[in-house]
Amino acid sequence: MTETQSAPARDDPERAVPAIELAGVEKDYHAYGETVAAVCGVDLAIAQGEFFSLLGPSGCGKTTTMRVIAGFEEPTAGEVYLHGRSVTGVPANRRDVNMVFQSYALFPHMSVFENVAFGLRRRGVPKGEIKARVGEMLEIVDLTGRERRRPAELSGGQQQRVALARALVNRPRALLLDEPLGALDLKLRQAMQVELKRIQREVGITFVYVTHDQGEALTMSDRIAVMNEGLIEQLGTPREIYEHPATRFVAGFIGTSNLLDGEVAEVGAGRAVISYGADGRIEVPVRDGLEVAVGERLELTVRPEKIGIGSDRPGDEVCGVRGTVTEVVYLGTSTNYNVLTCGGADVVVFLQNAASADDIAVRGDGVWLSWDPRHSYAIGAPQ
Repeated sequence: MTETQSAPARDDPERAVPAIELAGVEKDYHAYGETVAAVCGVDLAIAQGEFFSLLGPSGCGKTTTMRVIAGFEEPTAGEVYLHGRSVTGVPANRRDVNMVFQSYALFPHMSVFENVAFGLRRRGVPKGEIKARVGEMLEIVDLTGRERRRPAELSGGQQQRVALARALVNRPRALLLDEPLGALDLKLRQAMQVELKRIQREVGITFVYVTHDQGEALTMSDRIAVMNEGLIEQLGTPREIYEHPATRFVAGFIGTSNLLDGEVAEVGAGRAVISYGADGRIEVPVRDGLEVAVGERLELTVRPEKIGIGSDRPGDEVCGVRGTVTEVVYLGTSTNYNVLTCGGADVVVFLQNAASADDIAVRGDGVWLSWDPRHSYAIGAPQ
């Protein structure tokens, strides 16, 4: 467990009480005589007003973690705290959180206004207050003027905003969203990512968002927890996770990442130098806590957009790796080059097409790849 993953002490008056805190949460399922661990000892603290995403592939435990927070599942071990108060064992309808699902679950026979007002009416809120609060929420989600429409008369994005308004009108202290954009087409999904972030900032409450889409998480989140096999592999801001993946899994799951490894030839001054092939050279910063020794193999990652391509060997002030172009793909705004390095690694390079309309290299060309050593990120010993 890294320092960034550990939950703040609840008895420390100098630190703000988290909106949501998980302490050693585990969740096991029993099927066909076997025990399946869905969540494995997760410690997590989510700040008030934060847009927090649980990101990972199917079956990694992210939805189970959210259901434990919501109260739909009870943890096998550990504690769940909402605003400093333990809610372990408290039923879902008594937790001050609301949840939005991918299916929206709108009432088809009710108007937009009545769908949003449903929870308020059940709580016996006065009619005048219902009208004011529903009107205010519809304005926030940009649905003013559509109060009388039925769900079938709305687009997918508008239905999603009705579901959001219905959840937010009750003024929960946290909103849990389980892949709410999954049913939308790509263009609408991208537009709704921006809308969701705007709405979250406007209402100012904690959002916890579950997704397997890296782009969604990077676009909207203040912080992201990348999950794999029931564990948090890395927790940090979108920039930290993208630029400095802590594990091989994170490097491969978040965006496109190139993995290279070689024998360490030199260590010193917070860096390591790797000899790559006959005349290649890679320099990589060595972060605190990573043990690197001369003669051992070290794996590192570098993002495709950080790499340049040329015909001449670069100087020792940058990293240089020799290879052969195996594929060139023109994408309009950029061109992707696949390069097989002399060390046997397949490397992808993204180059913007702003400078020239011509390809820098074609399939079969021998090239040199180069990048700033700051963009190398050491992971550890190769697996």
